[in-house]
Amino acid sequence: MGFSGQFLLSFVCSFAFYIGLSAADLSYSVPEEMRPGSIVGNVAKDLGLEVEKMSTRKARIDTENTHQRYCNLDLKTGNFIIRERIDREELCSEKASCLLKYELVLESPLELHRISLLVQDVNDNFPIFPKDTIKLEIQESAVKGARYRVNEAHDADLGQNTVKQYTLQRNDHFVLSVREDADGSKNIELVLDKELDREKKREMNFALIAVDGGNPQRSGTANIHVTVLDANDNAPVFDQAVYKASLSENVPAETVAVVVRATDADEGVNGEVTYEFSRIPERAKKIFYLNNTTGEIKVIGSLDFESNSKYEMRIDAKDGYGLSSDSKVIIDITDVNDNSPVIYVKSLTNPVTESVSPGTEVGIINVQDRDSGINGQVHCSVQQNVPFKLVPSIKNYYSLVTTGQLDRELVSDYNITITATDEGSPPLSSSKTVHLSVADINDNPPVFEEQSYNAYVSENNKPGSTLCSVSARDPDWRQNGTVIYSLLPGEVNGASVSSYLSVNGDTGVIHAVRSFDYEQFRSFKVHVMARDNGSPPLSSNVTVSVFISDVNDNSPQILYPAPEGSSFMTELVPKAAHGGSLVSKVIAVDADSGQNAWLSYHIVKATDPGLFTIGLHSGEIRTQRDISESDSMKQNLIVAVKDNGQPSLSATCAMYLLISDNLAEVPELKDISYDEKNSKLTSYLIIALVSVSTFFLTFIIIILGVRFCRRRKPRLLFDGAVAIPGAYLPPNYADVDGTGTLRSAYNYDAYLTTGSRTSDFKFVSSYNDNTLPADQTLKKSPTEFVDVFGDIDASPEKDSHKPD
Repeated sequence: MGFSGQFLLSFVCSFAFYIGLSAADLSYSVPEEMRPGSIVGNVAKDLGLEVEKMSTRKARIDTENTHQRYCNLDLKTGNFIIRERIDREELCSEKASCLLKYELVLESPLELHRISLLVQDVNDNFPIFPKDTIKLEIQESAVKGARYRVNEAHDADLGQNTVKQYTLQRNDHFVLSVREDADGSKNIELVLDKELDREKKREMNFALIAVDGGNPQRSGTANIHVTVLDANDNAPVFDQAVYKASLSENVPAETVAVVVRATDADEGVNGEVTYEFSRIPERAKKIFYLNNTTGEIKVIGSLDFESNSKYEMRIDAKDGYGLSSDSKVIIDITDVNDNSPVIYVKSLTNPVTESVSPGTEVGIINVQDRDSGINGQVHCSVQQNVPFKLVPSIKNYYSLVTTGQLDRELVSDYNITITATDEGSPPLSSSKTVHLSVADINDNPPVFEEQSYNAYVSENNKPGSTLCSVSARDPDWRQNGTVIYSLLPGEVNGASVSSYLSVNGDTGVIHAVRSFDYEQFRSFKVHVMARDNGSPPLSSNVTVSVFISDVNDNSPQILYPAPEGSSFMTELVPKAAHGGSLVSKVIAVDADSGQNAWLSYHIVKATDPGLFTIGLHSGEIRTQRDISESDSMKQNLIVAVKDNGQPSLSATCAMYLLISDNLAEVPELKDISYDEKNSKLTSYLIIALVSVSTFFLTFIIIILGVRFCRRRKPRLLFDGAVAIPGAYLPPNYADVDGTGTLRSAYNYDAYLTTGSRTSDFKFVSSYNDNTLPADQTLKKSPTEFVDVFGDIDASPEKDSHKPD
């Protein structure tokens, strides 16, 4: 088969050429036996394609027979090159035209160009006779001119390279006669040119040479051995010159394809006919068997219409003494639907983004069926429950396109089953499953699990304590679904929201940055943003309401009587006061709320425990019984105010009462002496008192004049009178159940009498019948009463404490 590289190179240069059939078809012709890597032609140039784009468009060579990958495409140069050695005789046997069909496939957009490669024969085979030695048995009585047929030599090459002439070695008795039959075969006969004489020469040998027409010429030789016998004058005769048979490709082994029959008129050994193949292709030798006695040709191998649809062979019939004749046998193979369609995925965009629009091509499918005719016609389909379909494209190519919008969050992977069915009877089908993944895009913002969140925290919480947790879900994948939490900028009570709260960016847990005070604010709102990590990022917001609950952290605050040290409050109780008379009232408030601000009043210590009582919730001090002469003039009460919190907090105050109708009855007040250390302070007080008294006396005289003129009811004001607020509450305090302050119904009128510092203060009746009438009230500095209350225990100071 092989020959010199120099010859091959010259042959390639002589025979390789390109023919443009159309805008989409190419045809090349090359000799067989070219070395791998040899260039057939430049496809890119011949089709007008840009070489740089062949890689990006996934250019490739496809063939209907996947096992015949003799050629390939060089994407860097666009050259169509030989991939492996091509043997035309092995590939196409005796076919006159050996044509290989390829398809050049390009994507984006899909293009298909047909490439035909004609493999030309080179003279790489020698003529070969069926047998190296041809044995002839000829009777000596044979006359001059008798003809004896000899099997022709076979050359696997075609055309000019096949056998063109025969030469017979010079001998004394035979000459060569070559006659070409109508079917192109040659009839080779030895013609007896001189009678035989068995007594002179019983056997003879000479050579028959067959020469082809190639360049250089190749030849084959067979040795002819002639044995001279007695007379045998009839050769076998076939009953048909050509035998034809038709077989289905799926016939079982041992099936008789055809029976040849030849008869010989001679008798005995001269009339016994045997059969043999005189010419048969190598492939046919493996498929057919000839019974040399009966002439039956049986199938011993597998027939395949797609590989070879026709077999031709020649058969010799020979009698016992060498006379022979031949006949031609033609066996046609018919196609049956024995090949299922084969599905090839030529291209697949995997994964495909979920944002692709309907109608987008995501794959290229090729379907092949080796059967012919209706058996090779195929239609394809995909299952109904996927958003994809097959659109016929070029020849046996299909485009796999989307039919709807993809959503990775609903379906992230598709198993697309492609079914190909031919139209044979019965139809054959095959399926192939294509796995296609959907790539995520950031098309979903984070969604909070709740529309809003409420967080409850007690005041005085520790900084860093956890308030609540927010959670958002993002159905996107990987970084597109990674959620990061943050606080939106804002203000709470004029301060940045970040100074109050912080949020864990990964978990969404919200922490308190500082300790909260219920008395400053009771609730506030912040906005938390959940943002994914996509590009561009998507986000959503949620409102978090923080409610601060009260704890009992504020002790009651006593507004009246004033705390000790700022002034010394003394109440005058008339001696004629009856039981139940209102003497005074303790006013207190609590900055807490709810039950923490519910106040109760208790007398914890008194000079006469049975004389006065205090309202549990009102703080009103009333007499329990009538005042008697035996009661001490000086009464001291220690009042405790408690809230209802857990634990309870309290505060205490001292209330000083004088039982007297006028100040003159209190001798201790007349002779108050001043210590040396308080003389300077007393001087200042006297000066201030005189100045203020002078101003107010003038003002009061005017008022008295107006009063006498109108109602004849005198009313005087004096700086020392005790003024108890009727409805005073500090801005941050609340009155609970109407308690904690004096009722507005309690109104006091003060009367001033002229005189020295011992002047009396008279009280008229209250507008409320339950109000205690009083004659005098005095407001003095604590130092002025040291001697007056010297016999009473030291006054307790107002304090705040938590009971055990």
